Amino acid sequence: MVARTFLLWFIAAGAAGSAAAGPMSVTDAWIRATPPGVPTAAAYLTITNAGGADRLLGGATLAAQAVELHAHVEGGGLHRMERLAEVTVPAGAVVRLEPAGLHLMLIDIAAPLAAGTHVLLTLRFATAGQIELEIPVIDARASSATIHAEP
Repeated sequence: MVARTFLLWFIAAGAAGSAAAGPMSVTDAWIRATPPGVPTAAAYLTITNAGGADRLLGGATLAAQAVELHAHVEGGGLHRMERLAEVTVPAGAVVRLEPAGLHLMLIDIAAPLAAGTHVLLTLRFATAGQIELEIPVIDARASSATIHAEP
C-alpha cells in the first residue's frame, strides 16, 4: 500500500509513468492517444537495469485484450512491425522502447485512449518479476520536455 501511494504521488508530482522492482526501474512511460475506431495503441518507456541480465517477457492491462512486444523493422524499402517473444535487458543497461523502434502494442483496446487519462499496465520480467505502472496517455502532437514523442 505504501509503495502504491508513493507511486501515485510520484506520478502526480509530474513523473511520466515511473516505477521500480529491485534493480530494475522503468521511467518516461507514455502511451500514444488513439482516435475513435483504432483497435491498437503504442506504449513507450525506458528500462534501466542496475542488476544482472534480465528479459522483458510482455505485459498486461485491462485496457486491452493483449500487450505485445514489437520492433520496427526496415527491409527492402519497406517498414513493418515484427512481434517479439522477449526483449533482452542486459546487466547495467538502459533499453528504450520508443517510436520507430522497440515498443509495446496494446491490441484490441477496450475504448479509445484519450490524452490526459492514465492506463494501468503491468510489465513482466523473467527475473525482476512484475512492475506495475500507471502510464499517462499523451497526444503525441503536443510537445513536452519529458516525453520524447514524434511530432
